[in-house]
Amino acid sequence: MQEMRKVQTTPLKEPIDSDKNVFSLLQGRADRTPDETIIEYRGKGDRWEGFTATQFRDLVISIAKGLIAKGLMPGDSVGILAHTSWQWTAVDIATMSIGCVTVPIYETDSPAQVRSICNDSTISYVFTEDDAQRDKVESVKDECDKLKGVYVFQLGAIDAVIELGKGVSDAEFWEREEAVKGDDLATIVYTSGSTGTPKGIELTHANFVYCVNTGYQTLPEVTVDPDNRLVLFLPLAHVFARYMQFVCIGGTDVMALTSNFKTIIKDFQDFKPTYILSVPRVFEKVYNAATQKSGSGFKGRVFARAAVTAYKWSVAQQEGRRPGIGLCISHALYKKLVYEQILDVFGGATKCAISGGAPISRKLSHFFNGVGLPLFEGYGMTETCAPCAVNTFDAFKIGTIGRPFCGMSFGVADDGELCIKSPSVCRGYHNHPEITEEQIVDGWLHTGDLGEIDDDGFVKVTGRKKDLIITAGGKNVSPDELESVIVTSPIVDNCLMIGDRKPFIAALVTLDLDGVNDWMQSQGGEPFASLEDAAKSKVVRMEVDRIINEANENVSRAESIRKFEILPDSWNVDNGMLTPSLKTRRSIITKHYKDLIDNVIYVPKK
Repeated sequence: MQEMRKVQTTPLKEPIDSDKNVFSLLQGRADRTPDETIIEYRGKGDRWEGFTATQFRDLVISIAKGLIAKGLMPGDSVGILAHTSWQWTAVDIATMSIGCVTVPIYETDSPAQVRSICNDSTISYVFTEDDAQRDKVESVKDECDKLKGVYVFQLGAIDAVIELGKGVSDAEFWEREEAVKGDDLATIVYTSGSTGTPKGIELTHANFVYCVNTGYQTLPEVTVDPDNRLVLFLPLAHVFARYMQFVCIGGTDVMALTSNFKTIIKDFQDFKPTYILSVPRVFEKVYNAATQKSGSGFKGRVFARAAVTAYKWSVAQQEGRRPGIGLCISHALYKKLVYEQILDVFGGATKCAISGGAPISRKLSHFFNGVGLPLFEGYGMTETCAPCAVNTFDAFKIGTIGRPFCGMSFGVADDGELCIKSPSVCRGYHNHPEITEEQIVDGWLHTGDLGEIDDDGFVKVTGRKKDLIITAGGKNVSPDELESVIVTSPIVDNCLMIGDRKPFIAALVTLDLDGVNDWMQSQGGEPFASLEDAAKSKVVRMEVDRIINEANENVSRAESIRKFEILPDSWNVDNGMLTPSLKTRRSIITKHYKDLIDNVIYVPKK
């Protein structure tokens, strides 16, 4: 029996019947609000267009009938290799509605990764976004025994599939749909792979249906309020975004689908979302942009004071204290001068933001909370259909990932590892029964994260078991907290702490060139033409040194960064240094910079 030294469970508010399929979420919405818009997107002329619940349900059925006409049978797999769009969502639900299995593929995956996923999950057809993605699939098609064909969204794939399905009767569709039960496999999701080779995770219809319904009970303010609106811009290949599309469709929200990060601020301001769903990097960028825009003169001093006031206001709120009269006056003043402009960046109607995927600094959380945008940190894994803990309006503690979702349990094992028990936990790892047996023990999913549960039931992640740095002196150091503080600087793009089996902790730092140049101009200096030039600058090095020293004040000397190197490089998804959810790939980065680490940072003794 798996023993836990501490367990926290949040009970369900009402029972959940999860023996249903994912299509039932869309059908239920069409039954309740048939003529209300549920999905919007930018169409011709950059205008917002949309689908009502009935229109989208009928579209999904038409696509499903086309897939039946193609000969797809229950259990067959369909891949989707495209950016977030209504086409992605429609094909996804259509595939699962007839008992087939959706296999998301990240648009950044290489041909070799596409080949591996196609073969591992025996994909029959792949839907791609454009010619470039089709060429990627076609380049490995001969090495994929089960792959029969490729459809391209931009070349009329949806219309073509619908045309094929016109000979399939409604009765045949409904017979297939009604045969799909909760225990049936809905999707195989390949993890973004921050360590090792991505593994396929098998999620059933019941996994998703349960997780969606417990989401309604856990955070009803953003899931079942009829006035709620969400701009979904994260890649649908990521399970968090995929989960949220089901929450919106099955609940009451209107969901805008977009993938163009260049227009995301305009999308926020035009669509006016009532809540924001993102990874920490987006909130860091907004904060850094506001800092740089204010400059170093009078406006800069006003912003700096406003930021301090927001922080103090949030800390008082979190500690249950009434802010003093001076703080109240300052907060009211800066609300008009600064805070409202920041909230306008998100459209002006946002009542909260939800952050997940990576740790976020407390400083940033306090800032946004003080500005008037509670930033609820949450936690989830692909293996749990994404979210399984989150802060909420009535249970909000900065520095934690909140309490478990309704109907879910968190446990802390003897070695400090966080474990999760929930009906949303996956049924296993595709073609890897040995990993399933190792990771899911007596119903407890071993997360690989270290954590603790406080007396109020809030869960805190303290580090990752595999990322834990053990210095030569035997000190266990978790890098997450320090790294998350350092990257809030406008000039820092990424920071990775190193030092396993070394005499001290060091760090690799990459720069944000735009941020550096804005900062240089605010200091009266000249901008740099390249990252190489910026990395060599003594002025920039002094500022990075100041940032790191400030961050070091929060930890013991043994945990502090004693040496750092500024790299003239950029880490991104394309070069493999970041996962699609923008987490650093620690093992790949340390391997890439092995010579620098071994011979420059840790100079060998002669």
